[in-house]
Amino acid sequence: MLVAAAAYATEHTILSAGRSVTLAAAFVIIVTIMLASTRVARHAEVLAVKVGDPYGTMILTLSAVLVEVVVLAIMMQAAASPTLVRDTIYAAVMLDINGIIGLAALIGGLRHGEQPYNDDSSRTYSVMILTAMGISMIVPEFVPRQSWQFYSGFTIGAMIALYTLFLRLQVGQHSYFFSYAYPRADRSGPMEKHPEADSPALPSVLILVVGIALIGALAEVMSVMLNAGLSGSGAPPALMAVIVAAISAAPEILTAMRAALANRMQSVVNIAMGASLSTVILTVPVMEAIALYTGQPFVMAMTPVQTVMVAITLVVAAINLNDGMTNAIEGMTHFILFATFVMLTLIGL
Repeated sequence: MLVAAAAYATEHTILSAGRSVTLAAAFVIIVTIMLASTRVARHAEVLAVKVGDPYGTMILTLSAVLVEVVVLAIMMQAAASPTLVRDTIYAAVMLDINGIIGLAALIGGLRHGEQPYNDDSSRTYSVMILTAMGISMIVPEFVPRQSWQFYSGFTIGAMIALYTLFLRLQVGQHSYFFSYAYPRADRSGPMEKHPEADSPALPSVLILVVGIALIGALAEVMSVMLNAGLSGSGAPPALMAVIVAAISAAPEILTAMRAALANRMQSVVNIAMGASLSTVILTVPVMEAIALYTGQPFVMAMTPVQTVMVAITLVVAAINLNDGMTNAIEGMTHFILFATFVMLTLIGL
């Protein structure tokens, strides 16, 4: 709150002080937003522990996606970039699947060897991510410009239908797909008992609401400063999209790493794959609805490089996450793909 108040009070002074000062201020705001999103995730985790899986994981992923949608919607007003939504979703999938699963499986495998999980969950997530990204980010390349409103409306309906059925199965008759019965000896990890699991739920709910509103306020100033600081600097075009994706992924990374070190790979799979699916299947209809309302279409079709990277990622995930066990080698393959994504971003692809 103090940073937000200071940012709004000194915004014009900072913008007139030059690029270096503007970028430094933007960096401070980005760090503040990440800290705020981590607090939001912490209280989402309190609620998640109270209700248990799969509802708990759903709360965690939805809170992260809500932060991403709020930041993305605000930044789009200032950036006016037609590819920001596409690049953010692409970056989020690379961060979640290759970054989170890769690093978690790598450090967890080095510590525990093979780590078990329910392979039904990984298969379900993978096929839904492939379907959702195919419909919303590959097929649009072939849709005539004059028909974009019709296809956009179809995409909104398809995403809502997919997620509605998925949500019903996740919390209903197929909820066992997304849980794993760990041996009794493995139930001492930090994911099993949160220190505030017995605290009232209302404070956590209030902090979630206030935290997301505060993130939105900070994002508005951040977007202005980033646009001013990066304009004409030669920075990679997708840098702002990566920043948005990193803000939402920051708390997920911390939660997933704790789960991996506690030998609870099912939580890692649920968080990483669930966040990827939620990012695509929830962000797309919201942003498509905005496009229909404003009459200004976004560029949703991925570039050839992005399509190849997503295809490789999902093929590798389908192979690695198909036997109910992860290890350090599988983690390293995903982490190398994440490093490739970073390199391609730095060189502007």
